[in-house]
Amino acid sequence: MGVAEKRINNTLIRLWQGDLTELAVDALVNAANNHLWMGSGVAGAIKRKGGPEIEKEAMEKGPIPVGEAVATGAGKLKAQYCIHAAVMGQDLATDAGKIVKATENSLRRARELGLKSIAFPALGTGVGGFPLELAGELMLKTVVDFLKNNPSSLEEVVFALFDEEAFSAFSKALSRSEPS
Repeated sequence: MGVAEKRINNTLIRLWQGDLTELAVDALVNAANNHLWMGSGVAGAIKRKGGPEIEKEAMEKGPIPVGEAVATGAGKLKAQYCIHAAVMGQDLATDAGKIVKATENSLRRARELGLKSIAFPALGTGVGGFPLELAGELMLKTVVDFLKNNPSSLEEVVFALFDEEAFSAFSKALSRSEPS
């Protein structure tokens, strides 16, 4: 079980190895498709643990453009909100641009809601098949740039990485990211 962190302005960026659905943060980010149905991967885990009401509320807000994000309640999860980041369409394929936009728009929803903490999975790396280390570099750079260029209430951004492989890939990206 690993932990790594870096501070950008007044926000702590933290890598944590474990199950995203276990975190007590203001919002969990769901790696979603643009129709917002919750099948497998991160979305399936969130739905199983948080309840079908999360998917029902999300689907009422969809479909949304790929790269966009919407917030719903978080059902039975420890979080207050679930931010559904559409990192892929119905083809279940993703790319660097979609991951960057989905990350940025998730941060925008957190800012609009005045949240203090948000937790991301490794967007696009499960069902979407995107390389872990590249996803880590893209997501971390997007978070750092957003925090440096946008006033935000966020005090903590957590990357919840399910296994050692994902944690290691994101740790390498964090060590190479711009210092605060």
